[in-house]
Amino acid sequence: MTWAPFYIGDGVPRNVDLGDPPPWRTFPRRSLHREFQPPADLIEAVNAALALRRPLLITGPPGSGKSTVIEQVAQELKLGSVLRWHITSRSTIAESLYRYDALGRIHAQRLEGHQGSDDIEPFIQMGPLGTALLPADLPRALLIDEIDKSDLDLPSDLLDVLERGEFEIPELTRYRRKVVRVREWLGDSSQPVIEGRVQCTTFPFIVMTSNGERDFSAAFLRRCIRYTMPTPTVETLRNIVAAHLQISEEHSTSVDALIANFVERLTSGESLALDQLLNAVRVLTAERAPQGDDAQAVTQLLLRELSRV
Repeated sequence: MTWAPFYIGDGVPRNVDLGDPPPWRTFPRRSLHREFQPPADLIEAVNAALALRRPLLITGPPGSGKSTVIEQVAQELKLGSVLRWHITSRSTIAESLYRYDALGRIHAQRLEGHQGSDDIEPFIQMGPLGTALLPADLPRALLIDEIDKSDLDLPSDLLDVLERGEFEIPELTRYRRKVVRVREWLGDSSQPVIEGRVQCTTFPFIVMTSNGERDFSAAFLRRCIRYTMPTPTVETLRNIVAAHLQISEEHSTSVDALIANFVERLTSGESLALDQLLNAVRVLTAERAPQGDDAQAVTQLLLRELSRV
């Protein structure tokens, strides 16, 4: 492929202009709430979750927009910055509620030289779920991303907290002061915690995403509003591409063909992500886009099926 104006492969140093990045790859990352095109029944699911104060569990393939919906809801309803808890196999409910730096506190005590000046406040911080459960006039927006990546016990561990909307910080229930201010997960804001108990006054708007890689218990599912992202159609993908990129008339036919092929592959059962399509459209409609065999090679490179190495 000789189309790229950047790397040539001859080892000769040169100055290059990489141009502007795609809108979805600018940093610091910006919210894509304006570009997101929610299906009509997803809007209904969001409203049901808001009205019933229930978490919304969205299942769908990677890159289908599952995590973007909460950004749009938070913007429209003025819920503030989205709190994020990205799940791994090592994630625990405890870390999502609060973090306690016991070693840092012990070290500070040794530096002070006496117990009387001990202060626990600098060593406790709310986690994303703990922050979402702090008292507030409006619900906080919390994304629990890829919950199907968790160990088997974590969804069950969530049940009690999601049902009762409260939890206890044992280190503060035993502390000499009744009221301790604890930092929130985002920024430097803090809130008072009385006798170590956090009780929400407004249940947060929680979106949990799943790639459909595991099943959940009936007890967990009945506490959620569930929604499965639909297979996109040619028309919906046209709208999504148009929301992210300005497509000129000269490229409209080739982009339509690319979208139709993408939908055909999805319908046949291939695993592809929306951002792969956006990447391909971006490259193939650029000012110095690849042509002919190069265009075909780039298309194959960018739209490789995700379940294959």
